Formats: sequence, C-alpha cells, structure tokens
Amino acid sequence: MKAAVLHEYDEKLEKSEFVIYEDVPDPRIEGPNDVIVRIGGAGVCRTDLHVIEGLWRNNSDVQLPYIMGHENAGWVEEVGPGVTHFKPGDAVICHPLVTSGHCLACRRGNDMHAEESSFPGINANGGYAEYLRTGARSLIKLPKTLAPKDVAPYTDAGLTAYRACKKAAQHLLPGQYAVVIGVGGLGHIGVQVLKSLCAAKVIAVDRSKEALELAAKCGADELVLANGEQVDKVLALTGGWGAEAVIDFVGEGSAITEGLEMTRSDGAYYIVGYGGKLEIPTIDMITSEKRIIGNLVGTYPELVELMALADQGKVHLATAEYRLADANRALLDLHHGKIHGRAVLIP
Repeated sequence: MKAAVLHEYDEKLEKSEFVIYEDVPDPRIEGPNDVIVRIGGAGVCRTDLHVIEGLWRNNSDVQLPYIMGHENAGWVEEVGPGVTHFKPGDAVICHPLVTSGHCLACRRGNDMHAEESSFPGINANGGYAEYLRTGARSLIKLPKTLAPKDVAPYTDAGLTAYRACKKAAQHLLPGQYAVVIGVGGLGHIGVQVLKSLCAAKVIAVDRSKEALELAAKCGADELVLANGEQVDKVLALTGGWGAEAVIDFVGEGSAITEGLEMTRSDGAYYIVGYGGKLEIPTIDMITSEKRIIGNLVGTYPELVELMALADQGKVHLATAEYRLADANRALLDLHHGKIHGRAVLIP
C-alpha cells in the first residue's frame, strides 16, 4: 500500500519535506479482534508536528520509520476471527486508543489510561496510509449522514475538545461565561460543543481574524482579538470578574498566564493545548480557589456522544482536503497557519 512515512525527526521544522510517500507492506490481521480499515480520511493534527519535532520520542516507544496519523475513519476491509459486530464495508470512525478492555481503567471506560494500549499514529503505525490495523473495540459505526473523510478529525481534535467542554458545561449555568482561547482546529469544535451542551455565553479569543470569523459562524457570543489587550477585554465583558470557565486550546506562550487571569475566583482553567509551562504561586491558588484541569483525549462513549451531535447537525467540522500524496503540503500549511479548521488526508 501507499503511505506517508516519517523517517527522521526535524526539531526545528525547517525541512521542505517531513514525510516520504512510498510503498510499504499492507497491515495484516494478527489477533482475533483485529480489524483492517480502509482509510477514507486521516486528520492532520498539530500533534503530528510535535511528533516530527521529536517531542514524543521520550513518551512513546515508536521506532522510526513509522506512519503517523491518529485521527482515522474509513470502511472495514477485513476482520479477525473473533470480530462479530463489524463486517467488510461498514463505515466506521476509530477511537484513537486500541486496548484489550481487561484492566480496571478500561472497565471504567477510561481507555486512555489503560495499563496496556496501542495508539496508532503515536506509538504504532497510523492512518497516513491506505489501510490501518486497529481493534474492534475501538470502532464506532457511522450513521449514513456522515462520511469518513468529513469526520476523521473528530477522533482526536473533536473528541479532546468535546471532553474538555463537556466537563466545563456540566458546571456552567445560564448567565455565566466560558472563554475559548484559540478557535482553530480544536477551538471551533469546542465553541459548538459549549453552545450545544449549556446556556453560558461563549467568548472566543484568537490572534487570527479568520479564526474569529469561523468562531462567529460556530455560535460564539463575543469575539476578542488577541492583540495584547485580550485580558482586559475579557474582564470587561465579564463585569470585571473573569469567566467561570476558560478552555485553553493553545497551552503555550502567554496564553497560559492570560488564561489564568481570565479565570474568575472559584472558576476553572482547562488545559488542552500543550508545549508551555504552568507556574502559579500556591497562595494564589488558595486565595482564589481556582481549579486547573488537564484534559486528554476523550472516552469511547464520549466519541459516540459527539457523533450523535454531528448526526443531528449541531456540530460541524471545517475541513481542508488533501491527497495522501500531498501530506507534506498539508503539514507545511498547518505549520505556517494556513489551515482554518482541520486538514484531512484522503488516499
């Protein structure tokens, strides 16, 4: 099969090509619950750029060369002898974690904290290819209203945004405020999730006017351009107190300090983006009683819930489609901020 393969790291992202489009062996059924999926769409994520930078080399045991791509959807091509609920031709979306389901975390539904797992695209070959091997336990059948290429990025970008915003929505009341910092690939989904799950007013913050325009289309109530005065603007919009929830999809640079400043006392700051460092005096935590909450990719049930919202037309993905052979162009466009929404590779 054809695949876009990462052969070496590029710590400064300076090369004109990050991956090589080449022939590789087809994945094969190795266990009774394995499933081969013919890829209909593979999302291009900023995490992929971090993988190329080598940021994940100490957090996964993957050996180069390997195939990235952890946001995948397509059609069942082949199933292992133990698979009974899927058949060739079924349209499916893949939860990003492949687990056995035996450990306590899995039995509680928290597969992302499984004692043993495979994460295609992170620590195993992923979906920047024509075919992907995954597990039956990770698959969700798609309704006829949703095509694989249109929903693939939901498996990480959408699911991570959904998990964080669902946590926030459970505590947000009508008349309260939620701030979304960074309304690009994840943030524009987060705005829609908040508007679907709660009645709080949503304030979108971004340095890109185009991203803010997208946030407005997604239902944001207020738009704040990050031009150095964003904290003051958010405080003014919230009566000087800050927001009850701040969801930070940037997680680096000044966004962290600003996000905490935008969070009111007894409010919650949700970290989704990463790459920066969080520093706060303990006395400030005590006197403000702010909560700082980390967010990993969501659970299988949460992906089912997100697909229900998509099926109902309450959440939409803004996507830019690229051929699998043009993976380098998609990665470079993402790196240079040319993609508003999510990029999807199509074999």
